Amino acid sequence: MENKVNNRIKSNNEYAVLKKELTEIARKEIMLKGYDIDDVSAFSEIERLVFESESVSMLTIAKLRQMIQEIFFSIRSEYDILTPYINDETVTEIMVNGFDNIFIERNGSIEKLDVVFDSVETLEEVIRRIAAKVHREVNERSPILDARLSNGARVNAVYKNIALDGPVLSIRKFPRAALDMNSLVGNKTISEEAADFLKMLVRAGYNIFVSGGTSSGKTTFLNVLSEFIPKGNRVVVIEDSAELQLRGIENLVRLECRNANIQGVGEVSMDMLIRNSLRMRPDWIVVGEIRGKECISMLQAMNTGHYSMSTGHANSIEGMLERMEAMCLQSGDVPSDSVRHQIARGIDLIVHLGRINGVGRKVLEIAEIQGFENNNYIINTIFKYKINKGLVFTGNSLINNEKLELAGCSYDGDRL
Repeated sequence: MENKVNNRIKSNNEYAVLKKELTEIARKEIMLKGYDIDDVSAFSEIERLVFESESVSMLTIAKLRQMIQEIFFSIRSEYDILTPYINDETVTEIMVNGFDNIFIERNGSIEKLDVVFDSVETLEEVIRRIAAKVHREVNERSPILDARLSNGARVNAVYKNIALDGPVLSIRKFPRAALDMNSLVGNKTISEEAADFLKMLVRAGYNIFVSGGTSSGKTTFLNVLSEFIPKGNRVVVIEDSAELQLRGIENLVRLECRNANIQGVGEVSMDMLIRNSLRMRPDWIVVGEIRGKECISMLQAMNTGHYSMSTGHANSIEGMLERMEAMCLQSGDVPSDSVRHQIARGIDLIVHLGRINGVGRKVLEIAEIQGFENNNYIINTIFKYKINKGLVFTGNSLINNEKLELAGCSYDGDRL
């Protein structure tokens, strides 16, 4: 077994060295032909050079084709060998852990690729090109890049002086066509009964928080819920990096945070935007994700007559409530008891999502936050995910139904 592994490593190293040599030859040949050479001609030239090389005799036809394509992308595309996966709509995430350790997520499953960058320097160049596209720079002085590309993809990169095993690059892609609730019901992310329930509560103005772990589908689900906001409402959307694709809302304001410049000035934080949005006469405030002390500003908005939706990272509904307490206390000037009561009064409902191995992204729980008594939140679980059954109604009625009544919506607690 050890010999097989060593032989494979040796073979991979030889392939990488050969590809690097041929890439340099092809780059020089194409430059000699002029910068205006089109992609078809460039590909043909690379193909000719590879097939004429005596060094490729030990490669299979499949490996030759792979090499030709990789050389083409190295020369002609800013994303280098990642280009096919950037263009592949079934790939939702690309994870590069150093130049020779690349993974993708496709259809909910993570797989390791057999392609590698030529070197650490090649990967660094790709990261720098991505940073330049969003008018940012990444280097040893500024080693972290967190940005959004023009196609909506979210990019995070960490430079080699921070990442011990080489530069790290993560690209999270979002569907070009936004999913709707029918799609989520169709793929069994949520039951039709629960979908109708949430639709009714959004239309009635309930404050809803979406929680879940990394890549559990929180942003997608928030986007779907926003479809049910009444069309005549004024909506202010606040995001760290714009990802939401709200449709059908005419009176829409979109705000995005901004980092400080190299002199350390010009920052526009999530907290600043939430507080400012209160002066913009919103009916709804939709916050992409709550991460820090801006949580207290969002709760104050919820408790002063503004409808609101947002998301946050947590492993459970109880965990989300505890994290919100911690985030609010970062502001340093709010008593803990006051924070807990504001959470209990402000948030009407929490929808918790998760990823189940071999199953995919699912709504795991939908619960009403009834209040806070005896140092505990009163949580009324209305839907709960059961293995082999999916998301099922628990039989518990919605207790706080005043908003439904004011909105003229009917609700039968024994029948959703």
